[in-house]
Amino acid sequence: MLVLDGKLAAAAVKENLKAETAELVKKGLPTPHLAAILVGNNGASETYVASKVKNCEETGFQSTLIRLAADTDEATLLQTIESLNQNPDIDGILVQLPLPKHISEEKVIKTIDPSKDVDGFHPSNIGKLVQGLPTFIPATPYGILLLLAHYQIATKGKHAVVIGRSNIVGRPMSILLSSNIPQGNCTVTLCHSHTPNLKEICLQADIIVAALGKPEFVTPDMVKDGAVVIDVGITRVDDATAKKGFRIKGDVLYDAVAPKCSAITPVPGGVGLMTIAGLLKNTLQAYQNNRG
Repeated sequence: MLVLDGKLAAAAVKENLKAETAELVKKGLPTPHLAAILVGNNGASETYVASKVKNCEETGFQSTLIRLAADTDEATLLQTIESLNQNPDIDGILVQLPLPKHISEEKVIKTIDPSKDVDGFHPSNIGKLVQGLPTFIPATPYGILLLLAHYQIATKGKHAVVIGRSNIVGRPMSILLSSNIPQGNCTVTLCHSHTPNLKEICLQADIIVAALGKPEFVTPDMVKDGAVVIDVGITRVDDATAKKGFRIKGDVLYDAVAPKCSAITPVPGGVGLMTIAGLLKNTLQAYQNNRG
């Protein structure tokens, strides 16, 4: 059983990006610049944004973190995004989700300039993804593709089952795995909360991507021997015995499922780290598109 270590794969991606950034510096050119907006002080969001800023620094990118109070009105956030859209020194923009309930995530995503949408959520970029046109791939699905490539996991002709239909992970992942790309050419079944016979469908899968946000949902009786399991889930579960008072759990019951797999991602240490790698690659691509 192969553990698909996101730390190792992400480090390899970042080393390549660091080398490309160093070449820009040698030529006296500016480096890619990512701007992140954080609204409120959600603990998980704070952690994610801090990690993104740290990874930018490690890669040689510039980063700007804009903090807004939790009670910031929608108009102010949209104006902040528009100012970044107009700033030629900013290559990539991300707004950390989730947002406070009084702000429309749809409006926010649509306001980001598609050419700076390094999260890959803008409808324009999703449309291009569906059509197989060059675009920014949503960061988590992109990270999964990079992970599969790093470990040379064969996908051509395989049956992939994606559990979860979110616009951030499940839907784009199903499109990418079915696309004519190196880590694609799968036959894909997209499952969700209303899918009957989910267990039977999963048992047919050569590759399972679990992205439904329910801790330890995928159990050994849902996985055939030799399957590749990609766990996208990352949920904080209260645990008084843990130092921080909680533990991070994925959508897969790891210890029980892992022995049946040919390869599996751990949580933490798997897809989450690759998501940031995908984000950084998108940021460099935005730089090359807009300033290259």
